[in-house]
Amino acid sequence: MGRIIAIDYGSKRVGLAVTDPLQIIASPLDTVHSKDVIQFLKNYDQSEGIESFVLGMPKNLDGKDTNATQQVRQFHNLLKKQFPEKAVYLHDERFTSKMAMDAMIAGGMKKKDRREKGNIDKISASIILQSYLESRGL
Repeated sequence: MGRIIAIDYGSKRVGLAVTDPLQIIASPLDTVHSKDVIQFLKNYDQSEGIESFVLGMPKNLDGKDTNATQQVRQFHNLLKKQFPEKAVYLHDERFTSKMAMDAMIAGGMKKKDRREKGNIDKISASIILQSYLESRGL
């Protein structure tokens, strides 16, 4: 059983989270520049083995596309082209940035560390991944 990688895609930074090998726990992995994310994922796949991807899909409260939705769709197509043998699941990412900030505050993270946008991105990715894992109902 390979790992599942969650992706919180942004035009500048991409937050990544990963499951343990048994696909039970979601943990923040890293934040990488958007231009480097495909190579990062290829390297990670070679060393750890990726079973599938969960890509956070931005939507407004009413379910309509946001300004970022088109960029995420383009990345979705690139991901499928670069990893044709791996499933890519789209998952709602509404409120994950707010939830990530709340989690950092509740966890006692210092204000200076909370201002680091990369921390929000990778924690958002772990929230997306945990939500996906729970939605599978296994």
